[in-house]
This record gives sequence, structure tokens and C-alpha cells, in this order.
Amino acid sequence: MKKALILLIIALIIVFISFYFYQKINTIKNQQTSQNMTNLINKKVVMIVASEGFRDEEYLVPKKVLENRGIEVKTASNKLGIAQGADGAKTKVDLLIQDINLSDFDAIIFVGGPGALNNLDNEISYNLIKKTIEEDKPLAAICISPVILAKAGVLKNKKATVWSSISDKSPIKILEENGALYQKENVVIDGKIITANGPLAAKEFGEAIANLLEK
Repeated sequence: MKKALILLIIALIIVFISFYFYQKINTIKNQQTSQNMTNLINKKVVMIVASEGFRDEEYLVPKKVLENRGIEVKTASNKLGIAQGADGAKTKVDLLIQDINLSDFDAIIFVGGPGALNNLDNEISYNLIKKTIEEDKPLAAICISPVILAKAGVLKNKKATVWSSISDKSPIKILEENGALYQKENVVIDGKIITANGPLAAKEFGEAIANLLEK
């Protein structure tokens, strides 16, 4: 009987200690999360989409990730009004690409999709991309959009990824022809440049941007 009582007391002590440390760890995690939110609360980014044919998940998923982390997100495009996603999503365009004032934003993000090269692959985008690098601000692109970064000349000797398929390896070729070091990965971070290879990497892409902005 005495032995059983001792074992019960030991078990209760173990439970108490475990509960104490569990609570302590959770408190630390909550404090860290709160601190991270505070670090990001004044951050503002602009996501650039094609006025027609942006990839829905590549816009909506990272946008949600960023906003959940306390980051303000604006949307820019090549036309004002409503931008139309390839799979039916619609979003209000806040400003034109050429009207983006870099001093207003902490990061520039290019969204991919079938309409990206038709609408965003031009000198207006190239100039913005170059200025973003010159001002040492985070620059991100997903899916086919790393091609635009490559053509702007900012991926030379930089590790990067891009969308490709079994039947179409041309995006990889364009990156390599412009000096990029292609990586067969979902998301690649090289300094302040983040690239991702498509919709399945959208959440990880958004998290990588938020994490970079925390630093």
C-alpha cells in the first residue's frame, strides 16, 4: 500500500512537471509569434498580376499567408479595374505597375500564370525589377515569372527555380541563357531573391517572403 502511494506521488510529480514545461514552451512560442507579428505589422508588399490569366493559387495563397502574418498587401497590374485569374478568380487592381513607388513597399512579388508573359514581360517590369535590386529590397517571382526576372538581368549567378514541364523546358533554358543557376526545387532563396516553381509551392513561397521580411 505504501509502495503504491509512493508511485502515485511520483506519477503526479511527473505529470505536474510535464504540464509546467508544456505551458512554459507554449508561452515562449506565443511570445515569439506575437513578436513576429509585431515585426511585420508595418510591412507592406505589392503583388503584381497579369490583368488576364494570372494563376489563382499563386496569388490567393501567398496573399493569405502574408496577410495572416500581419503584412499589408496591395495588387498591381498592367491595367486598372478587375484582374481575371486563369481559373476564375477576380481581384481589384490597386495601381498600375508603372505607378509603383518602391519607397512605399518592403517587397515586390510577381505572380505567374498563362497570362504573365503576355502582360508582364516588358520594359516596365524590367525597370521595376532592376530598381528593386538596386534598392536592396526583397524580390519574389513564382511559376513562369522568374523568366521575367531573368530577362531583366537580375538572376545572373543567382540560384533560382521556374515552372517547366516534361514537354516544355524552355523556361529553364531562358534562365540559364541569362546566367541563372537553375535549381530543381519548389522554392529557392538566394539573398533577397525568392523564386518558386508553381501553384503547389504557393504556400511555401508566401512563407519564405514573410520570413525574409522578418529579418
